[in-house]
Amino acid sequence: MRQASTFFCFLFFCCTGGFAQSAPQDRGSLLPVVQKIVDEVQHHSQLEKLATELLDGIGPRLVGTPEMQKAGDWAIATLESWGVQGSQQQFGEWRGWQRGSSQVDMIAPRIKSLEATQLAWSPATKTPVQGEVVVLPSVKSPGEFAAWLKTIRGKVVLISQYQRSGRPDYQIKEFATPDLYDKMMKERTADAAAFRRLMANTGYTGSTLPEALEKAGAAAIALSNWTGIMGANRIFGARTKKIPTIDIAVEDYGMLYRMAVNGLSPRIRIHVQSKELGMVKTFNTIGRIEGKEKPEEYVLLSAHFDSWDGGQGATDNGTGTITMMEAIRVLKKLYPNNKRTILICLWGSEEQGLNGSRAFVKDNPGVVKNIQAVFNQDNGTGRIANISGQGFVNAYDYLGRWLSAVPRDITAGIETSFPGMPGSGGSDHASFVAAGVPSFMLGSLSWGYGGYTWHTNRDTYDKIVFDEVRKNVILTAVLAYMASEDPQPASRDKRILPVTDGKQTTWPEVKEPERRGGADK
Repeated sequence: MRQASTFFCFLFFCCTGGFAQSAPQDRGSLLPVVQKIVDEVQHHSQLEKLATELLDGIGPRLVGTPEMQKAGDWAIATLESWGVQGSQQQFGEWRGWQRGSSQVDMIAPRIKSLEATQLAWSPATKTPVQGEVVVLPSVKSPGEFAAWLKTIRGKVVLISQYQRSGRPDYQIKEFATPDLYDKMMKERTADAAAFRRLMANTGYTGSTLPEALEKAGAAAIALSNWTGIMGANRIFGARTKKIPTIDIAVEDYGMLYRMAVNGLSPRIRIHVQSKELGMVKTFNTIGRIEGKEKPEEYVLLSAHFDSWDGGQGATDNGTGTITMMEAIRVLKKLYPNNKRTILICLWGSEEQGLNGSRAFVKDNPGVVKNIQAVFNQDNGTGRIANISGQGFVNAYDYLGRWLSAVPRDITAGIETSFPGMPGSGGSDHASFVAAGVPSFMLGSLSWGYGGYTWHTNRDTYDKIVFDEVRKNVILTAVLAYMASEDPQPASRDKRILPVTDGKQTTWPEVKEPERRGGADK
């Protein structure tokens, strides 16, 4: 009981305990298969080729799009070219949609092309739509806002907060005097609070307002989901059914806003082309290397395959995808007598709620019952920096043994926490943790992920740091090898979770996946 409730946090350890040295191990101290894995990844990597084919050739992989299906077909063909059996497992349907071109121009009081894109699942424009740009009014009650709604027919409504400056906080801090920095930060905080009050006074939220504007006869809706980093906007899904919804870069959005409030009556023309494709299948892409001694026991290489489509989905989760694909390529080549069956699982519709992995847990109980371990990677291009025991009491023992085989120059900077707390969401490892399966998130360094590339229009190939990803391939491949070779099944014993605010914390529950997504949108 005491062990289960104790929390350990330390830099990665040697087999004898303590802290690992940062110097590389002598090559002779590595297991022969590990030496081969390191050499293969360092000298014969196919990561760049995989990234080019997937991210440049196919692009983003929004659930329900032809690109997602094309990516699945490509992954299966690639796996099978390596001798890895590939398949797709359908788990539901999603509203099918395909992005087209976006052309947004200011046509008065002068001509200017605007940096803008339609949101995912935005309705198309059969012919260009144009209208005067207006902003949300400073109302004091939902009644006042309801009266204003009667005035917006045929207009383009800006629904995001106006930003006085499109400079990020860190740049202001670098160049402003201390007094100016404090002033600008206070203004930024006050502006955000004022916008929240404005929204509250309308009686709507960011989720419900678009529908109200559409019903009131707006010609289009424009927002600017700025991350706080220059040039980076998050691109999510539209909430309108008939009129287009577009995201405009913070600089152009601010220009339109100022013109509108200062009586310059800007007008914009919007032509966004996309296609509705009905309901299409949602699926997971699975690769399999059959185990030679324990084929009914499994080691899973896990990454979600889908992405949002503001950029290429490079760091979310193209890097996780190519890490797992390269790892299974290397294992297939160098580990011919794998004891346990090794699966690579590229999940669909993670972005809408871990749907692919949740469906796999529900639909494959025989596999889930006999999983040795799941290794999941999903948060960007950086080298792995943290691994948690996810609340499994004995993870310190078996995960520690597996990690001890990894070259020390890779594990030296990894911070581990045992037994840790069970993941309840965020990425696909949580679907398996909920089912009591030892499943580990290989958490990487940020490289600006949260503010710069996560779900943004800047999540592109050029943000990948391949030297970091190669290290992650070595780590993942060695962990999978060691988990497969381990003569003992990994313990699923769970820790006693703490009492928080007088309530006993409970283990996460297995959740149902969405199997008919977007049907009511």
